[in-house]
Amino acid sequence: MAPFFSEYHSALRAQAREWAKENLFHVHDSHDTVEQRAIGLVQALGRYGFLKYALPVEFGGVRPVVEARDLCLLREELARADGLADTMFATQALGAYPIVLAGNETQKKRFLPAIAQGDCIAAFAITEPNAGSDVTSLQARAARRGKEFCLSGTKRFISNAGVANSYVVFASTEPEKKSKGISAFLLGSDTPGLIIREKIELLSPHPMGVVEFENCVVPEDSLLGAEGQGLAIAFATLDLLRCTVGASAVGFAQRALEEAIRYSQARRQFGRPIAEFQATEFKLAEMATELEAARLLVYQAAWAHDCDDSNSKLKASMAKYYATEAAQRIVDQALQIHGGSGLIAGSIMERLYRDVRALRIYEGTTEIQKLIIARELLRKGRIED
Repeated sequence: MAPFFSEYHSALRAQAREWAKENLFHVHDSHDTVEQRAIGLVQALGRYGFLKYALPVEFGGVRPVVEARDLCLLREELARADGLADTMFATQALGAYPIVLAGNETQKKRFLPAIAQGDCIAAFAITEPNAGSDVTSLQARAARRGKEFCLSGTKRFISNAGVANSYVVFASTEPEKKSKGISAFLLGSDTPGLIIREKIELLSPHPMGVVEFENCVVPEDSLLGAEGQGLAIAFATLDLLRCTVGASAVGFAQRALEEAIRYSQARRQFGRPIAEFQATEFKLAEMATELEAARLLVYQAAWAHDCDDSNSKLKASMAKYYATEAAQRIVDQALQIHGGSGLIAGSIMERLYRDVRALRIYEGTTEIQKLIIARELLRKGRIED
């Protein structure tokens, strides 16, 4: 990975791996609820300083600008140890970056330092019951009333619903303009009319729910950026985070490969370790090769984003598409090597099998990534060197 990293990045990876080993590898017997664990993880990530990498230095961050490589390194190491820790780190970045991009000084000072410290949990509310991949079809409305807006509508599959302190909400201020009429708003969780209607239990632990807005009146200065800039803010945020989903996949796959190697060397059948059977050796070879290819794609994409490469969008979609699909295959093969032991509820392989599945769906499904890749290729005619 040398072409994409400096000594600084290597030190960050080592720091994250050591912290994860000490704090995350043995927490799965906790009796806390998902929400309690989520809050505790955000606080811990804030105390140790990892959340600062999702923010610029002027608001409690580490660098002048947020780097995709930093986020990818951290997500890979967190996912390798604990899926919920990775989720909470990612959602903090997802909820903070729109404020970084478009917040006014009051908004930034109110929320960003608290997000960096783990005292404020962030949420990004764009998905609706009938607006998922097609975000331009969202039905939430924000009707202007003089110097105020009245929000109405329903947001579904919202990470951190019910535990978040801040919500970035996307709603149409001028429906007749369609995608150009969508605006972004920043709301505190105590805003009257913001209602957590339902909690959604997922396959893998993840605080998730339905948020409704009923006569939710907010002042004009709740806008993030100007009216009509909502989708631009959302897409810029997703452009940064997209390759980090691939990094999370790499973390899950790395752990699965490690567990498969360990188990295959210890498990004996027919008088010898199953690692000595060619069928197992072939599986391990295929898993390791796919993992390395995924990692290279992810960090090439992160490097391209940080260098403002003209192909960064294309490379990010390639990385997310390949890494998440490859991770699913790697985890599945690792479970196959474990046999029946991999099916035991609470085992590492059972957990990885559940954790990895969502990555092929959120922040742009595999199918959407293929569309982006094809359209970028057709638009440019070729991949630039």
